[in-house]
Parts: sequence; structure tokens; C-alpha cells
Amino acid sequence: MADTGVQPTHPILERDHASRWLGIDVVALDDGYAVITMTLRHEMLNGFGIAHGGMVFAFADSAFALACNPVGETETVTVASGADVTFLASAQPGDRLTATATRRASAGRSGLYDISVTAENSEGTRAIAEFRGRSRTIPNPQRIMPNNATSDSSTGTRTEKSLT
Repeated sequence: MADTGVQPTHPILERDHASRWLGIDVVALDDGYAVITMTLRHEMLNGFGIAHGGMVFAFADSAFALACNPVGETETVTVASGADVTFLASAQPGDRLTATATRRASAGRSGLYDISVTAENSEGTRAIAEFRGRSRTIPNPQRIMPNNATSDSSTGTRTEKSLT
């Protein structure tokens, strides 16, 4: 991907409160590819003082979502149908994490993605996790609501009006 001097962005990040809380920065975006970074903060640690596995999983999952959903696509969304993570090493407070997501295969509405997570600090860079995500492309739920339905975007609640 050519460096344009402009930080890439993606429309799904506008409402992705989890990724915002994680403090992710998008480094690169392309169809089937994403690179993001974040700094491991104190509130992301477990009782041992190292990265909580759920934080590393959520971070990798955000890279997965960005790689699965091409910018500009509005008729469909691609969601996780499953994921596995293998933790290789711990990350420490202040480490700069990088997640690199790459599409490995796609067939019809299904896809397979690998996400590598590394941690960098003054001692160098080390692999901390490998995440494999399985995806499924579905109709965009915000575009297929029946005429008698309403939606509250702040809560994600969908209600059908009575026809009687």
C-alpha cells in the first residue's frame, strides 16, 4: 500500500466504541488487509500485571473486522463466524502492539483471515499472539429492516410496530 501521508480510516470505526476505547490507530487498510496499533494501558492488564488475553483478542478482532469489510461496501457486512487465538508471549504495560490482518482464503460468503499480533518496547519486537478468524458475509442489517420496523441506533434495539 502506497504511503499517501494520510492516516487510513474506515467507516465502521465511527460507531466502534470498543476500538475507540482500545485506542487503536489504523496504519494500513486494503481489501483483505489491515494493520493497526495501540499502546497497552494499565486498565488492560490482568491480575499478573501483563496484558489481559481478552484485550489482545479484542485488538486482533478489530484488525480482523477492518480487513473483512472493504471501505465503501454498504449492501453487506462481514462478521466473525468463529475465531481462535494462540497466545505466544505476554505483553507488558507500555508495549506498543501491532496487529496485521491478512485474508488467506475466500469462497462465496465465507473467508479465512490470519492476524499476527506483536509487542514492541525498548528491548525489541516479539510475537505475542496468532489469531485465526473465520468470516461470513451477510446482508447489512441496517439496510434490510421491514417497513414496519424502527431502530434505535444508540442501543442497537430493533422493534417491529404492530400491524393491528
